[in-house]
Amino acid sequence: MNTGASNFVEGVDWVFKLLFGISAFFLIVITAMMIFFVIRYNRKRHPKAVQIKDNMALEITWITIPVIIVLFLFYYGFSAFQPMIWVPKDAMKVKVIGKMWQWSFEYPGNKVADTLVLPLNRPVKLDLVSVDVIHGFSIPAFRVKEDVVPGKNNYMWFTPQQTGNFEIFCTAYCGVRHSYMGTKVRVVTPRQYDQWLASVKVASEEPGGLQVLKKNACTGCHSLDGSKLVSASFKGLYGKTETVVTNGTERKVKVDDEYITTSIYEPDKDLVSGYSKGIMKSYKGIVKEDEAKMIIEYLKTLK
Repeated sequence: MNTGASNFVEGVDWVFKLLFGISAFFLIVITAMMIFFVIRYNRKRHPKAVQIKDNMALEITWITIPVIIVLFLFYYGFSAFQPMIWVPKDAMKVKVIGKMWQWSFEYPGNKVADTLVLPLNRPVKLDLVSVDVIHGFSIPAFRVKEDVVPGKNNYMWFTPQQTGNFEIFCTAYCGVRHSYMGTKVRVVTPRQYDQWLASVKVASEEPGGLQVLKKNACTGCHSLDGSKLVSASFKGLYGKTETVVTNGTERKVKVDDEYITTSIYEPDKDLVSGYSKGIMKSYKGIVKEDEAKMIIEYLKTLK
């Protein structure tokens, strides 16, 4: 009986143990042979070098054995990998969105959460999407990992087989807060999952400005609660007087509609003192004018 956290644990672990065992065996054998030849054929015993003729049987042996081993490993590796491709037709679908520097999860009914909650013993297909750079979605306890690439639709699937909390990591360096891009997958009973999903808010119930911020990964750099991340917090920002650097000269500006709009489309033009250029990209052509106005109206509420 498979007692791993997911249905892939047993197969992946078997292949790992096989590879490790074969590698350890040959490490010991080759090291022992090296020591033997160093002692047996050292210069003191054989001061004059002797030419050894080729041995066809030996050459065939050391070609044939590695080929057999490689094919053997390929067979078991492919046997463990192949089931990861074929998704069951009844698998539950969840959309995973990677953005600097956080994960978000969209469930049926347009419900969004920052934690992956899944029912026990039910196949799950995760559709992996990135809105900015390459990320790597990995759940080590489940033995699954896939790249999350902008413009490419990727996926993974598995069946959770143990209740509990398991770590989710980003395995591709995606920027200055890469190491903070982690969350959890929580596996619960089907009944607990239904209760949890019923309590999750529909994305459209959130303020429009907040939806735009989350959609464009702004909350990965700017917190909403006053804590400092890569950039200044949005809390209490509107109406505040900031010291900025414009064309190499420091000056005081008030954070108003104009300043926020400029910061969205030309983030390095009036850079807040103490922050570096190039961290924030321009959202010109990405955030529309009406969306920028929605952001401004939302920031006004964050006192």
